[in-house]
Amino acid sequence: MKLMTEDNVRLEYTDRGQGVPILLLAGLGSYKELWHPTERFLLNMGFRVICLDERNQGSSEHTVLGRRMSRHGKDLAEVLDALKLDHFIAIGNSMGVATIFSYISLFGDSKLSGFVDIDQSPKMVNDENWQLGYKGLTWSEFPEILRLPMAKANIVQIDDETRDLVQNARLKHPYDAELNYPLRLDHNAQDWRDVLGTMKVPFLAVAGAKSPYFNPDFAKISSEIAPHGEYEIVEDAGHLVMAEQPERFNQILEEFLNRLES
Repeated sequence: MKLMTEDNVRLEYTDRGQGVPILLLAGLGSYKELWHPTERFLLNMGFRVICLDERNQGSSEHTVLGRRMSRHGKDLAEVLDALKLDHFIAIGNSMGVATIFSYISLFGDSKLSGFVDIDQSPKMVNDENWQLGYKGLTWSEFPEILRLPMAKANIVQIDDETRDLVQNARLKHPYDAELNYPLRLDHNAQDWRDVLGTMKVPFLAVAGAKSPYFNPDFAKISSEIAPHGEYEIVEDAGHLVMAEQPERFNQILEEFLNRLES
């Protein structure tokens, strides 16, 4: 499905199922197809599942327009308006989490029923007061270090079906790291701890114990900053927890969703 934003950028998304809507957002350079195990699980649970490729990601339009997190937050608001969603549950991985933080920063959390953060620290740059950001990134190395290729995100092989879906999407819509460099800079420069600390909705941080990007302790600290936070650390998982350990992640997710309903 397609949506044209107010600045005339085409966004692509899928919208399947009925029931309470859950929005899934993948990370920088990733594809909505990566959510295949999660989407299938949620559809079987009776949820409506919306998977969005953000601008410059996947099958959505690749453009020089709006290469900043504030525009990504605005895009999310426009998707919600187009779908006439007055309540939803947000699940993000990596930069997808930052998009949700950006949305809350701009528009508040009144439409949110719950928020799941998969392996994304609220602050990317490490300094004397924060050592749980993107590994190796400090202000003294910013922004040059961000021109380097990112390490492989997963440490566990993803199932064949999901891998094939992602590879096919990548062949059709190659990721352009140079085009997205300004977005990567903006994403890495943000500090969302103030947003996290004022959210009124249930928040779950899920970290991969062997993430190549983040110290998993960020999940515990994030849950302590959030007024209604909790956390889980998944063993034998890297950055793409939901795709590397789908059974364990789905179990954690189901328990969280059940608590939202109680």
